[in-house]
Amino acid sequence: MRKREYQVKFRMNQEEYERLQEKVIASGQTQRSFIINALAGVVIAPREEIDVLKNINKNFDDLLRQIRGMATNVNQMAHIANGTGVLATIDKLEDIADQNNYFKKECEEMWQSIRRLISQQNHMGQ
Repeated sequence: MRKREYQVKFRMNQEEYERLQEKVIASGQTQRSFIINALAGVVIAPREEIDVLKNINKNFDDLLRQIRGMATNVNQMAHIANGTGVLATIDKLEDIADQNNYFKKECEEMWQSIRRLISQQNHMGQ
C-alpha cells in the first residue's frame, strides 16, 4: 500500500516549467521530492551549498579531533607540573601556541565560508 494516495497533475507554461527544472537540478532532488519539500516549507539549498556545508562539517570534525589531542597534551603537562613541579619547556609551549594559531586560522576560514553561504541565501531570498 502506498503512503501517498493522491496524484496531482497540473499545467505550467514554458517559463515556469524551465524554472522548476532548474531548481530541481540545482537541489539534486527528484522533482517529486523537491515539490513535496517546497510545500512543507523546507529550505531547499542548491547541491553546491550542501557540498560546501558537508566539507565545512568534515573540517570542523578534523579540527575538533586535533584540538582534543592538544587539550590532552596540555592536561598531561599540567598534571606533571602539579605532581613534580617541573614545567613544560619553552619549545613545547611555543609548539602549542603555533598549533593554536593554526586552528584559529582554520576556524576563521570555515566561518568565512559559512558567512558566504548565509549571504548567498539572504540574497536569494530577497
